[in-house]
Amino acid sequence: MTLAPETTDLKVQLRLDDSWFTVCDLSTLLPGRGVAALLPDGRQVAVFRDRSGSLYAIDNRDPFTGAAVLSRGLTGTHQGRPFVASPLLKQRFDLAGGRCLDDESVRVTAYEIRTA
Repeated sequence: MTLAPETTDLKVQLRLDDSWFTVCDLSTLLPGRGVAALLPDGRQVAVFRDRSGSLYAIDNRDPFTGAAVLSRGLTGTHQGRPFVASPLLKQRFDLAGGRCLDDESVRVTAYEIRTA
């Protein structure tokens, strides 16, 4: 069986300061997987689409190792909250707010995200 990719004209956008920055087409985001995108200032963001269609964006840099790998982490839920687990040391980060679920003193930036 062949699955056709979803086709849509919707763009995924992040709020950066006072404006919206287009990251990618919605159709490029596979549910349960992350993608990395380069921001205009050189930082990287990890963008996720969960199986229900909700979108999330957090910094791609793992604060424990400094590596830009969070977009390649495993996604899941903990107490009803979506998270991504770093592929390196396995710390889990709340996708909605950026808080580390395994070390309350650590967090990554979470971005406001939309489709337009």
